[in-house]
Amino acid sequence: MDLYEHQARALFEEHGIPVPRAEVTNSPEKAREIARRLGGRAVVKAQVKTGGRGKAGGVKLAADPRAAELTARQILGMDIKGHRVGEVMLAQPVDIEAEFYVSYVLDRAAGRFLAIASAEGGMEIEEVAAGRPEAVARVPIAPAEGVTSAKAGEIAAAAGLPAQSVDVLLRLWQVLVREDAVLVEVNPLVRTRQGQILALDGKVTLDDNARFRQARWGDEEAGHDDPLEAAAAAKGLNYVKLDGEVGIIGNGAGLVMSTLDVVAGCGARPANFLDIGGGASARVMADGLSVILSDPAVKSVFVNVFGGITACDAVADGIVQALDAVELTKPLVVRLDGNNAARGRALLDRRAHPLVQQATTMDGAARRAAELANAS
Repeated sequence: MDLYEHQARALFEEHGIPVPRAEVTNSPEKAREIARRLGGRAVVKAQVKTGGRGKAGGVKLAADPRAAELTARQILGMDIKGHRVGEVMLAQPVDIEAEFYVSYVLDRAAGRFLAIASAEGGMEIEEVAAGRPEAVARVPIAPAEGVTSAKAGEIAAAAGLPAQSVDVLLRLWQVLVREDAVLVEVNPLVRTRQGQILALDGKVTLDDNARFRQARWGDEEAGHDDPLEAAAAAKGLNYVKLDGEVGIIGNGAGLVMSTLDVVAGCGARPANFLDIGGGASARVMADGLSVILSDPAVKSVFVNVFGGITACDAVADGIVQALDAVELTKPLVVRLDGNNAARGRALLDRRAHPLVQQATTMDGAARRAAELANAS
């Protein structure tokens, strides 16, 4: 269950993470009053469960209360990637000296969490990873250990974050654990010219299995604005819609995140995040392919699997059976590696579907998927 930014901000504040003053409204007239309470100037931000709001015109700085009202009137009702803006959040502007990126995400395949951090925040982390992969640190976190002061210091040092960020990293972990989250993200985490660390934006995804413990968000707040995300959620898939043309299926959040980066580095944009974890059955594969192929922006699909507990031949068998259940209308590139990879590749070879291609390396498969997408 995805939360709106203002809800993520409220969770951060509850757990002692510094955030700018802010209020939410669905009324342009009230936006004027809020801006006045915030000191006159305000950042007006569309509240939708998708990224890219700034590029779409959903985040604007208003110089005074009257401008805040006019800006709110412009943003309310906008359509941003299929999400209608019903509310705006007005936040107090801050004097930014530096921007950073921090997040924790569940890596289902590895049975642990992954910290992802960078000293280059304020932009899509996929863009940073594609242009300067060395600028993005990935630090595994053992569930039994969690994020201690030492681990938070390790994450900060690996990413080149300031020492003041260690406390925020500790508190973000508290948000993840205590609020049943599978993802917490701050982009950007900023240092102001006065030396204060603030979370300017936030994304939180709560575990649907813990919904009974998170009743305060309500059924409406637990829904998905994007129809593809809603369809995937109904099938029990861990799917997030992105703005690209290469559909992605992988087993494990860490592997899927790496796949997004590699595809972006090959000159194409990922169309989604889909982590099938260890459940690469025919049903899961068919459901995943069905959702991805129903996205009109998708030009090719990349299945990237590393066989561990779930062997590659079982994954290949799932793909073969899924091809009988779902009409494949876009080229599919498959990379199998790890346990029983050779058997898995042989199964796909025998199926000999005209739209299915195989590659032995992740880089090679990503390049081919990008080429196919760009050629469409």
